[in-house]
Amino acid sequence: MKAITYHRYGSPDVLDFEEVDEPVAKDDEVLIRVRAASVNPRDWHFMRGLPYIMRPIGLRIPKDGGFGSDVAGQVETVGKAVTRFRPGDEVFAHVLSGGFAEYTCVPEDVLGLKPANLTFEQAAAVPLAALTALQGLRDHGQIQPGQKVLIIGASGGVGTFAVQLGKSFGADVTGVCSTRNLDLVRSIGADHVIDYTKEDFTQSGQKYDLVFQLAGTRSPSDCRRALTSKGKLLLSSGESDGRWIGPLDRIIKAVVLSPFVSQRLGAFEAKRSKEDLQVLKELIESGKVSPVIDRTYPLSETAEAIRYLEAGHARGKVVITV
Repeated sequence: MKAITYHRYGSPDVLDFEEVDEPVAKDDEVLIRVRAASVNPRDWHFMRGLPYIMRPIGLRIPKDGGFGSDVAGQVETVGKAVTRFRPGDEVFAHVLSGGFAEYTCVPEDVLGLKPANLTFEQAAAVPLAALTALQGLRDHGQIQPGQKVLIIGASGGVGTFAVQLGKSFGADVTGVCSTRNLDLVRSIGADHVIDYTKEDFTQSGQKYDLVFQLAGTRSPSDCRRALTSKGKLLLSSGESDGRWIGPLDRIIKAVVLSPFVSQRLGAFEAKRSKEDLQVLKELIESGKVSPVIDRTYPLSETAEAIRYLEAGHARGKVVITV
């Protein structure tokens, strides 16, 4: 089968489009014929091996030559212990690696049935980004109806889901984005939109119950100025030039500062969950949430897709067709 692989760290030029052996499903796994995949920032961080903390083992050679963490497709075969799926089922999932390939194996317990109203390309845009938004707002942010929520990076892959999910939870949602994305963020339901090139949300005087930082370089101390006295700052990502720990420097600062202030400051990483994929499926099929796709690329042009995402101007998700 054809797959995207890499055997050294570096720019998208290190990616190979080559013939590899088709994987074989273990007893608790499902073999998926991948129809589409999507690109996430974690992909290019692993590809470059930056920050260095992203390198699983060693500093010179990637641990796993596989690549790609979101897939949608059809079940080809199932392991003998699998009970929830059968060949032909249309599914989607967040996988740890191997998504940029014609076939991939996924454990049954992290796989979900694809929303019936989405194409494979749309479904592939959902898993990691939407799981991050859902678990961030619901579990870690403990969002409540009527709360004021600020989404920093509202036009990105996670941000476009966070805006819609925030509205589905009954919150008053403000999105922070650049000038070119104001209309997009309004179109997906944001009550208010801040153009960060013209307005500093930390200086506006508006206070929020929850600030969800998905982009930018503002420090936890800066973001605290936009919080109510009992508000919460939740970090999931953000830009950084640091080669060793990258945006983790802000996360560490937030964790260290949190015990000494009245607000709650913290970070999290999304977990794979078949239950949450089902929640997202229901929200999507009800029309409350819809993926936003910027561009699509064929599997052979995955390097170009990653190069585009890495430039930092993608609106919503970048998808790979297989």
